[in-house]
Amino acid sequence: MSKADATRTEILKKAFDLIYKNGYQATSIDHILETTSVTKGAFYHHFKSKEEMGISLIDDVIKKEIWPTIVKSLGASKNFRTNLYKMIKDLLIANPTLTCEYGCPAVNLIHEMAPINERFKKALKKNMAEWRKAIEEEIIRAQEAGQLSTDHEPETIALHVITLYHGVRNMGKVLGKSYYATFLKEYNRYLQSLQ
Repeated sequence: MSKADATRTEILKKAFDLIYKNGYQATSIDHILETTSVTKGAFYHHFKSKEEMGISLIDDVIKKEIWPTIVKSLGASKNFRTNLYKMIKDLLIANPTLTCEYGCPAVNLIHEMAPINERFKKALKKNMAEWRKAIEEEIIRAQEAGQLSTDHEPETIALHVITLYHGVRNMGKVLGKSYYATFLKEYNRYLQSLQ
């Protein structure tokens, strides 16, 4: 990794940590720089603005932190129910980057920035569309294997699963990690009910 790439990575990593805990609007460029060895000039060499850095955070860091958990789960077994359950369980419990206390960084940005910033909304929507497509492909494989009726619409199931994840992440901030076990039990019932 070149020095320039290392500097960019350092900025994004520190920004991710601060924004995940404090929110995008509450985190200033100065606050990010205080936690790094990077100068303001170096920051602006890599990013024209805080907004550009925030979009890079979605495209680079958040996706890299969350996507491997999704990919590892989907297609892991021949049973789509097992895979969809494992995906959500691993995102909630096994992913080392995500905490119950702070929820999901992508979900947090959806709440904080999507209503007020079109560029954030577009980047977050793209990120979610990729996840939705991956789940849809899992559902289609299940339908082709005869595990699930073709009466089900893959997009509807995918959006439902993503919505459930977003909800449990937010509720976990208030109810604590023990809520995840209750949710996962009901989520598994939902998956088993799909015929």
